[in-house]
Amino acid sequence: MFEEVSSNRCHGGWQRVIRHHSTRLGCPMRVGVFLPPAAASRACPVLYFLSGLTCTEQNVITKGGAQRWCAEHGIVLVTPDTSPRGDDVADDAAWDLGQGAGFYLSATQPPWASSFHMDAYVTEELPQLVRSFTDNERRSVTGHSMGGHGAVVLALRNPGMFDSVSAFAPILTPSAVPWGRKAFSAYLGPDEATWAEWDATALVARAPIPTPILIDQGSADDFLQNQLPSEPFLAAARAAGQAVEYRLQEGYDHSYYFVSTFMEAHVAHHARALNRG
Repeated sequence: MFEEVSSNRCHGGWQRVIRHHSTRLGCPMRVGVFLPPAAASRACPVLYFLSGLTCTEQNVITKGGAQRWCAEHGIVLVTPDTSPRGDDVADDAAWDLGQGAGFYLSATQPPWASSFHMDAYVTEELPQLVRSFTDNERRSVTGHSMGGHGAVVLALRNPGMFDSVSAFAPILTPSAVPWGRKAFSAYLGPDEATWAEWDATALVARAPIPTPILIDQGSADDFLQNQLPSEPFLAAARAAGQAVEYRLQEGYDHSYYFVSTFMEAHVAHHARALNRG
């Protein structure tokens, strides 16, 4: 079912990286799986971390610091790659399109439609794989930047699937910013009406979820004004009755220095939902 690439002792548990063939994406995929000490004696709930543009499964497990807090709260941390990859997978010379830039959606346009289905991979195929490590059905989702977009959008598109949701510096209005418009035009085509299915601002306005959303954003993020405006989403959420805790963190940028600083709070946010009752 999967091949173990590496296994390292970490905070009393094990940080593993596995490789498996994804039938949904049609290529091999690597996934990080952190098993906390508690996983040796019981089935632990799961937190998915979705990473951003250019990242792999490695970025958050080497720079995010989540393992310490997941060990403390007894949570399995699952960190998938950000797109399908391989010689037979479509790609683009640009760093913000193609491999490393899956945007957690289902592409409808060639050449992307054959492999770029990261939403189905995360919500359908990956949970089946995770059952090899825990049969606890409680799960939450978080992510950074493009992965923050993925976390919020997948939670809004799949109400009830995740016990809690959070995001670090998410792309909340992808239909209106350069990163999102470039990706959506390529993956979904020129009809902007179809983009709303993958835009957090449009989704929350149409169908809020009962799960509160925690968002941290750095005030010194170089992408804040051009790529990561939050007010359209926050206004739509207020109008729809969606509970959002939005925290603008003074002086923090877009890097993993920012992510790691607030990781403890995000894991605690998810632990309260995952470990209740």
